[in-house]
Amino acid sequence: MAEKFAFELVSPEKLLVAQQVEMVVVPGGDGYFGVLKGHMSMLSTVQPGVIDVYEQRSAISSRLFVTGGFAEVTPERCTVLAEEVMPVASLDRAKVEQELRDAEEDVADAKTSGDKAVAERALKLAQAKLTAVTRGAPAGHA
Repeated sequence: MAEKFAFELVSPEKLLVAQQVEMVVVPGGDGYFGVLKGHMSMLSTVQPGVIDVYEQRSAISSRLFVTGGFAEVTPERCTVLAEEVMPVASLDRAKVEQELRDAEEDVADAKTSGDKAVAERALKLAQAKLTAVTRGAPAGHA
């Protein structure tokens, strides 16, 4: 049995998750990264995507969609500070597909560089949500 470590997921409003886990997979700025007890210390940005939480390494116990944020990892703890968090199961595919269409239109209609940047961020977020609702675990993580 693998050793457990502390995992915390914090939103701007409150502490959402505080539990002992065997592994967490986080959508980092340079791609997904897995954390086990004893992981080297690091800081990372968190991109829109799914955090997979494993209470036991053999199965995902929860899948949480985050819109972005930061992660701090130490050998004994992983803390994710997330902008917004929602269970993947709560994402409605039809609504996400509509968000994606709206975001694509907004990018096409953007008149200023500021408007385009905002629209592109919304598009990236909608694409990440659609990936979350249409796929299982990220490649290489089951």
